[in-house]
Amino acid sequence: MPATSTTTATIRLPDAGLPPTAEALRGEVREFLRAERERGTIQGTSDAWLAGFDAGFSGRLGDRGWLGMTWPRRYGGHEQPSLHRFVVIEELLAAGAPVVAHWVTDRQSGPALLRYGTEEQRERLLPEMARGRSFFAIGMSEPDSGSDLASVRTTARRDGAGWRLNGTKVWTSQAHQCDYMITLCRTSPRDDAARHDGLSQFIVDLRSPGLTISPIRLLDGEHHFNEVLLEDVFVGDDMVLGEIGSGWRQVTSELAFERSGPERFLSTLPLLVALVRVADPDDRRQAVAIGQLVAQLWTLRRLSVQIAAALDRGEAPDVAAALVKDLGTTLENEIIDVARSVAPVEPSATAADPFARELARAVLHAPGFTLRGGTNEVLRGIVARGLGLR
Repeated sequence: MPATSTTTATIRLPDAGLPPTAEALRGEVREFLRAERERGTIQGTSDAWLAGFDAGFSGRLGDRGWLGMTWPRRYGGHEQPSLHRFVVIEELLAAGAPVVAHWVTDRQSGPALLRYGTEEQRERLLPEMARGRSFFAIGMSEPDSGSDLASVRTTARRDGAGWRLNGTKVWTSQAHQCDYMITLCRTSPRDDAARHDGLSQFIVDLRSPGLTISPIRLLDGEHHFNEVLLEDVFVGDDMVLGEIGSGWRQVTSELAFERSGPERFLSTLPLLVALVRVADPDDRRQAVAIGQLVAQLWTLRRLSVQIAAALDRGEAPDVAAALVKDLGTTLENEIIDVARSVAPVEPSATAADPFARELARAVLHAPGFTLRGGTNEVLRGIVARGLGLR
């Protein structure tokens, strides 16, 4: 029988490089980080972008104009290209800086407000976000839903001049220290034939009556994730984000911002740097293993830069962003595997050896890599669908 031909799509993004002005900015950021190290604010550990909450550090970044960099000036932004922002966040991540306080705010909540918010919401919320004085969390995932956002069961029901929210959100990073949470809710009954309909987004004040935040601790006991219980939490009409019923379209538009940045492959960079320092330069096996990691890292960086350039052009490279997240998560775990196989030490959070401590931290944080931003299985489904394979 003749072979059946199939046609698949391809992911193509124009190559992009960093302009000289962005590279000049890199020097400024490195000098700032040097001064911060002298202050003792930077520990340079793995997963600091999720674990390192330092509102003062975020405020100093805001004072330098390094938050809200791409936003319009009338809302406190600085109208810089996405490639300039890429340089800033790349240097912050490479240094292991404590950036989590503003991370979600700067990466996706601000852009969501710019795209879907009312003028009153933008004028009231964005300037403080750009200054590093107001912080947002994400209220998407729910118990028993995993990465299937269409299955959310948190409801919002009309109540006078607003809405009553009831339900539970999980994996809400830093909700216990943030000011607001953009929350995905179901505003009309679920229809299995149209699962993506009837969803809406709300800007929830995390100090609202009826809202309870409980910790979900990592294996090492650290508290970054949370469960957020909403019981008749009232949200006024002035805090509806975008249009009622358009939540699916709005939330999926955020994912290119959430999944494509350097944080998706640099979480364990401090461990890789430490591994290079302890590796035997005369051991070919170690050199090959580390070289393969660096090659993968550089490939992902190039794709991430291309996506940043695409965002500057107003595009929404969702499939490419999902690819970065999937491959980046895989690489972060491969760095841990190679470190454990190459270095003759046991991971220990209390060891005198700094490499053993860094390895232990990476091992304990690794289970979260595939939770935040979507599981690998869901991301591969998105890529397969985008390529016409399913």
